[in-house]
Amino acid sequence: MRDTLRQFRSFDRPIRLLQINQAGINLGFYMLMPYLAQHLSTGAGLAAWTIGLVLGLRNLSQQGMFLIGGTLADRLGYKPMIMLGCAFRTVGFALFGLTTSLPLLIVAAVVTGLAGALFNPAARACLACEAGERKVAVFAVFNVFYQGGILLGPLVGIVLLNAGFTTVCLAAAAIFAVLTVLQGLCLPARRGPAGERAPVLTDWRRAFGDRAFMSFAVAMIASYALSYQMYLALPLEVERLGGGEAGVMALYALSALLGIAGQVRLTAWCAARWSRGQAISRGLALMGLAFVPQAAMAHLALPALWAFVPLAVCTLLLTMGTLIAFPFEMAAIADMAGDRLVGTYYGVYNLLSGLGILAGNLLAGGLVDAACSSGLAALPWVLLTGAGLASAAAVRRLDRRAPRAVAVTGG
Repeated sequence: MRDTLRQFRSFDRPIRLLQINQAGINLGFYMLMPYLAQHLSTGAGLAAWTIGLVLGLRNLSQQGMFLIGGTLADRLGYKPMIMLGCAFRTVGFALFGLTTSLPLLIVAAVVTGLAGALFNPAARACLACEAGERKVAVFAVFNVFYQGGILLGPLVGIVLLNAGFTTVCLAAAAIFAVLTVLQGLCLPARRGPAGERAPVLTDWRRAFGDRAFMSFAVAMIASYALSYQMYLALPLEVERLGGGEAGVMALYALSALLGIAGQVRLTAWCAARWSRGQAISRGLALMGLAFVPQAAMAHLALPALWAFVPLAVCTLLLTMGTLIAFPFEMAAIADMAGDRLVGTYYGVYNLLSGLGILAGNLLAGGLVDAACSSGLAALPWVLLTGAGLASAAAVRRLDRRAPRAVAVTGG
């Protein structure tokens, strides 16, 4: 942690605020969202399909609007979009706690999702622009704060649940309200270089027509499908083994603690030895190999406690791979975007990543069902391994054939 604090103190105030901002965003989000479905069922009395509708609309409004959010950030400035996103999240979370009306809950879900689409690309673009040549180091520290919010959020939420779900929602809303004020007071009003603006469609055509960037984004889609298995395939396996919610929380805590403790030192080690392309491809390969223990042990009847060992190893390797790739990946996108369209490029990238998560979840869920019915217990894990290795090979090939596609400069 000393290395993280040293790095954190070495950055300018706007960067430090954005790091704290991300911790606050994840703290507020994860203190509420893990318990929302249960509240909608027992507190609001909604049927299962309406709960799915509310949660699905939240995700759709975020993933589907990333490109809009990134474009607005480039044109109106990063600060207004970050502030507006935090303000929207304040309203959305307060609504979740103050109403059980389905129409208003749908409004809360859409507003909450739109908030993420506004502040997510803008915050990353602002970080990249403020960091200059230190992008990799900035995103390493950013991920520490990101993981810290994920770790603390559910713990704070479960404590506040003793006072009722409304208390949880209003406390989360208050966090976002404070963040909105802090952004207004401390963030610089920065956006891309001034000058005559091309039409929005021209900017979008540039991003989608950038072959190096799009090749990189497509090659990276599998990484998001793999990392999201922390929320799908691995919890389902914990449930199958009888680990319950405590087992799932243990996996999340293990992943978050590893990120908090190891991200900065691991990034520095990789940056000293590898190019960006090498770091990203090797991180992806490790993410794929993370599922090998599950595949190898899938047909073995292990004692209850030992059955969780492959899951723990999978979680550790999957997290390690993500920690290796993430800072270099974020820096590469900013370098490919240049000075003028950083928000737009992050918006396009997040949109494609969301599609990758959706496709990965559908495929992984189908594979888990097929494995249960066919007796091929190793099938999901083998195919996930293959996807990670294929993605790593694609990024490595891009790095060799078109270095700009992975922005191999230092950071």
